[in-house]
Amino acid sequence: MEQANRDFLLELLKTPSPSSNEMEIQKKWISYVKDFADEIRTDNAGNAIGVLNPDAPFKILLAGHCDEIALVINRIDENGFLHFDKMGGINPKAAVGMKVTILGYTKTVTGVIGVNAQHHGGLKNEFGLEDLFIDCGCKSKEEMAKHVQIGDLAVYKTEPEILMDRYVAGRGLDNRTGSFIVAEVLKRLATKGCNVGVYAASTVNEETNMGGAYFAAAGIEPTMAIACDVTFATDYPAVNKNKHGDVRLDGGPVLAKGAPINIKINKLLEKTAKRLNMDVQYELTPRMTGTDADKMRLTGRGVPVSLVSLPLRYMHSPVETASFEDIDEEIELLVTMIADLTGEESLNPLED
Repeated sequence: MEQANRDFLLELLKTPSPSSNEMEIQKKWISYVKDFADEIRTDNAGNAIGVLNPDAPFKILLAGHCDEIALVINRIDENGFLHFDKMGGINPKAAVGMKVTILGYTKTVTGVIGVNAQHHGGLKNEFGLEDLFIDCGCKSKEEMAKHVQIGDLAVYKTEPEILMDRYVAGRGLDNRTGSFIVAEVLKRLATKGCNVGVYAASTVNEETNMGGAYFAAAGIEPTMAIACDVTFATDYPAVNKNKHGDVRLDGGPVLAKGAPINIKINKLLEKTAKRLNMDVQYELTPRMTGTDADKMRLTGRGVPVSLVSLPLRYMHSPVETASFEDIDEEIELLVTMIADLTGEESLNPLED
């Protein structure tokens, strides 16, 4: 990955983008994409969409969500401690002892998630978010309320790290990597050229309700759509591969197989991967994918969908880890497949 592209990815990863409050990251995404897109579109959900060939009748929508899981403040106690619930799939055990950045209504505030000292009994074996709290150094509810109010959001206070110049680790790779990938696909297609309309969407709210994907697909009415998300890597200790499958970092992009997935889109992807001599991996999504693909599929008269995922270690933790090589290969796979489309393809699985 070229340094300029890596810098853009790292900038996205450093930018807080909790579900329902993605405006700052979307502005940065638009600033990057506007230099090579034919059009930039936004909508009332908060999606940012870069478009190539907007007049083409065959339209492909690429969706990578930019929102991350977060904490939401639900109470300020009399001593100024903050109590919180989850905005998305927060793991309470991963939150213990973490520093957080609270996006307060008057200013950004740093806090720490306090934990009962082991000398005082520690945490019980089973605990939830209601057993945790945030200490910002305030002495009273009144002092804390000058900066933070109910409904304000917080994210883990971490910086992305590069591991052995091979992997990137940090919070919210799920799925700022997807938002990055769709932008890079659009950028390369702008130079390479293509015969179809391409709509690269940095979508919102996937971690909570997938409403951004619905707004995007309903507004665009694409011929086909591909969700670019992450999936569970199982190549680290203590993972049961018999139960969860065998997905590895540096093993290539992951294609989904299951009832929601359009077989003909997957065949296009597989044909492209074979031509590129690129390995792909597979995951099973028998009923639903749990991604933006589910909402896009059910818009309008129905949209044929596929899901291309990035292998990710330590999902929904502050140290999610992915491979630069896998990111580059996913971009190459999508660029090549889309560039090869004539715009006459049938996605009906009953037609030859």
